[in-house]
Amino acid sequence: MKLASRVLRSFLLCVIALPATFAAAQARPFPGPDVQQIYQRLLPQIDKIPAFDHHAHPGFSDDPDVDAMAVPPNFSAALRTRDDNPELIAAAKALFGYPYSDLLPEHAKWLVEKKTELKKQYPGTAYFNMILDKLNTESSAANRAMMADYLDPKRFPWVFFVDSFMWPFNNLREAGRNPDEEVYIPLQEKMLHRWMQQENVTKLPADFDGYLKFISRVLEDNRSKGGIAMKFEVAYFRPTTFGDPTRDQAADLYQRYVTGGIPSEKDYRTFQDYIFRYLILEGGRLHLPVHIHSAACIGDYFSISQSNIMNFESVLRDPRYRGTTFVMLHGGYPLEREAIWLTSMKNVYLDSSLGEIVQYPSAFKDTLKMWLETFPDKITFGTDAFPYNEVLGAEESYWLGVQSSRMALAAALAEMISENEVSEARALELAHGYLHDNAVKLYEGRVH
Repeated sequence: MKLASRVLRSFLLCVIALPATFAAAQARPFPGPDVQQIYQRLLPQIDKIPAFDHHAHPGFSDDPDVDAMAVPPNFSAALRTRDDNPELIAAAKALFGYPYSDLLPEHAKWLVEKKTELKKQYPGTAYFNMILDKLNTESSAANRAMMADYLDPKRFPWVFFVDSFMWPFNNLREAGRNPDEEVYIPLQEKMLHRWMQQENVTKLPADFDGYLKFISRVLEDNRSKGGIAMKFEVAYFRPTTFGDPTRDQAADLYQRYVTGGIPSEKDYRTFQDYIFRYLILEGGRLHLPVHIHSAACIGDYFSISQSNIMNFESVLRDPRYRGTTFVMLHGGYPLEREAIWLTSMKNVYLDSSLGEIVQYPSAFKDTLKMWLETFPDKITFGTDAFPYNEVLGAEESYWLGVQSSRMALAAALAEMISENEVSEARALELAHGYLHDNAVKLYEGRVH
């Protein structure tokens, strides 16, 4: 009886204590006065985490292979992405000891000469490796038309473009749709020709089966050359709603237009729908993750409504592609709140690149916090680094992306800790996941 009483008394004490315990663990709607102290404590620890940059365009400004695209005429750049952003001067100071506080031509000359000197001091692949070392970046996925011999493939794994396979016919109508396409479409034709040269193909195969085999050979060869993923920029060229035509439909269109004639928009879109889906299936077969541009971007004629990331949902949720890993580059910005829910599928990830460049850390912090509170194991870090010009190169762009992301991450996690959402130890686990581990797990040991 005494034992039973003691057990009952212990049980009642636990029950009485429950409200207090739950109250202490309950997440709060606002951060407390400790949030700044937590931020200051977290940031140095986050700065020490070696990063895996999941999306960038490394290279020099005079390298035509940095991208398969080009900037269209008269485009409007967001405030922070303009090359007069004073933060880029801070980047030059941090990376190169730039002694000036402006970029007047006579001062900018110093920076160009300093970089030229360092390229001699760090020849070959050593120069960009040195830049990554300064930024505590372990590797940076090189999203490029072709790789360059001045990039170390161990530090810069290659992500190659595949949009050009969707434009094999006469593109006179396509290029004439607007001034942007007048720039973009010829570059897709150039890219397709380069793949043909790579495979020693002098003209496109006469039959559709031959064309599909040609596509597969390019993918297989690029994988053997170190390619870790394929990338679509399809949102620049056409709406991202995809039909589901049959192979016979696509084959009929190929036979009709491969030797001449200008396809109607409807015919071309039907053919492209099939090729897009074929490439996705091949990505699964070859264990090549599929990267897809999913954000608003440059160009006077870029359609945000027709490139909405949610347009891809029917493809991402198609059970035929469950063996393909998708990375939605740029996180669907500015629809990042909707986009995170696509990652409820095991094979879908979001990359945050562009968001940390277009947004200042105070705004990007909110994006990261919302993602970390939802599916933290499905988000990856990227800079979208790109050479601005001869003076301000990919180097300064890398610095801005890395610094912005680390600051925003520390701020987001500090608020989550202060609001009783996560412990500090758990916050640092999430930081490691976002900056490095989540992306590396995608590639099954093919990257560090």
